[in-house]
Amino acid sequence: MLRLKSQSLSILFGTGLVLLLYWLFAPSSDYARHPIYDEKADGAAQITTALAQAKAGHKLVLLQFGANWCVWCHALHAFFDADPPVKAELAQHYVVVLIDTNNGHNAATIQKYGFPTDLGLPVLVVLNADDHSLAVQSNEQLVNPDSGNYESAKVLAFLKKWDAAL
Repeated sequence: MLRLKSQSLSILFGTGLVLLLYWLFAPSSDYARHPIYDEKADGAAQITTALAQAKAGHKLVLLQFGANWCVWCHALHAFFDADPPVKAELAQHYVVVLIDTNNGHNAATIQKYGFPTDLGLPVLVVLNADDHSLAVQSNEQLVNPDSGNYESAKVLAFLKKWDAAL
């Protein structure tokens, strides 16, 4: 009986270890295969281009600081594309820029905007076309605490709040 328990525990431990190793090292869904952040892009240059587009189009700039390994960053990016009212608001009033922060990348840009990534990833920064920061928004304030999903009304309220700055 003791030998049977020992064998069962060994099998359970071995199976658990294999599952843990798979979970840790296997490529996860689309995040590993479809990077959304350009890990070689110069954030300052991206923002300069976006500011020129914003000025010409009478729009604001929305910086989304994040990294390709960040599940919430991918979720927010997908939400921006999948939620019709949010997608329309972004198209009408914003130039969106994804700034990679992986391994200290774009550290000078992060510093320039007051270290918004200290709030976690992703983090949003709204700029006017003159490169003045209007708002910093952490991820957690856009998520429904019950469902754990981004909430359209919260995201839309945040984005529309800055329309008057145009």
